[in-house]
Amino acid sequence: MKFRQTLFWDVDPKTIDPDKNAVYIIERILDFGHDEEVRWMWQYYDHALIKQVLDKSRVLFPQTRSFWNLIFTT
Repeated sequence: MKFRQTLFWDVDPKTIDPDKNAVYIIERILDFGHDEEVRWMWQYYDHALIKQVLDKSRVLFPQTRSFWNLIFTT
């Protein structure tokens, strides 16, 4: 997947490795991702990893955490 510059404004998106930078990518997509990026994340990463990031991340917005917790419980 080609990442948007606006999603990763603080780094060069071309240097992001989806496996090595999984937590960083998941956090950004959960907070700021478009539908296409969320679908890609959902298919690419194990759902347990996404849930782990959701539970342990210290950078997610509280509203983001609340929204995604609702998604994971349904």
